[in-house]
Amino acid sequence: MRFLFLLLIWLLLLPLSAAAQSSPNLTKGRIIRQDPGLDQLLSPDAQLEIVGSGFTHIEGPLWVADSSMLLFSDTKSRTIYRWSEQKGLSKFLENSGYTGRMPHGEEPGSNGLALDDQGNLLLCQHGDRRIAFLPLAKQSGLRTLTDNFEGKRYNSPNDVLAHPTNGAIYFTDPPFGLPQKEMDPLRELPVCGVYRRDAKGKITQEITDLSRPNGLAFTADGRTLYVSNSDSLRPVIMQYDVRSNGKLSNGRVFFDMATLPKVRPKELPDGLKVDQAGNVYATGPGGVSILSPAGKLLGTLDPGEVAANCAWGDDGRTLYITANTFLCRVKTRAQGVVTQKKN
Repeated sequence: MRFLFLLLIWLLLLPLSAAAQSSPNLTKGRIIRQDPGLDQLLSPDAQLEIVGSGFTHIEGPLWVADSSMLLFSDTKSRTIYRWSEQKGLSKFLENSGYTGRMPHGEEPGSNGLALDDQGNLLLCQHGDRRIAFLPLAKQSGLRTLTDNFEGKRYNSPNDVLAHPTNGAIYFTDPPFGLPQKEMDPLRELPVCGVYRRDAKGKITQEITDLSRPNGLAFTADGRTLYVSNSDSLRPVIMQYDVRSNGKLSNGRVFFDMATLPKVRPKELPDGLKVDQAGNVYATGPGGVSILSPAGKLLGTLDPGEVAANCAWGDDGRTLYITANTFLCRVKTRAQGVVTQKKN
């Protein structure tokens, strides 16, 4: 009798399984068009596709062009995953942000990921409070790039970028990875800074007046840097000139996200990217805001979840989005900036 019951259940589910295997990719959320200019960046039939799901909280997407794979951090499970069209999803690196014996804060894993000009993987490690690097071309482990400024440990490096031409590395250092955030007794630095490590290894504090610096993005020519400030009292995206010596100057507000409607709790400016034409794709209230080079809101990619970051991938015409427990993507008409290592 039990066998017949199980057989019946199997027969009932069989058509559903077959349909799921042959159905197109599942979609999620919606695309909101606020300005006709968005049609130049996204086709009218563009959709947000689900690439992966079931994570705890994912961040830091990075396309590795020479391997045709996307890497991204699950900050709570301390795992970096990899995904490719050909091979699907797999684990890339475990214990990615904290190498101690006990968890350290709510999100002890790695957060932002980037490639330097030699093709090394750069990791913002919340738990270990450092920028580490992993030589992808060699069978070797994580190494420390920098873990302190003038002898004082960083708070918890969050996002990192290599400049496209000057050999410097820039990173943000908010307190989000500390167990008690800004009130943590282990905190050693009085500011949440934006730092620069030049090509010779010297570390400088470039920005000290932002309360919660988070995401970073360069324009394609490297002459402008965008920095998001994840503070509910001042949720802005800042814009800075990058001088010939690598230093930052002329900080000004590019876009005030306080002007956006509140869709979900805990939505604040986070990760962002720029396309070849200078349009900015910034996560925050409502999803991913698409902004013209002049700071005009063109549209919003709303995945229905809190969006944390995004990255260009494939041939530069796919935008991948990490949205809480989901990994999504959208095909674009815009040409994104995909990091390539120097030969």
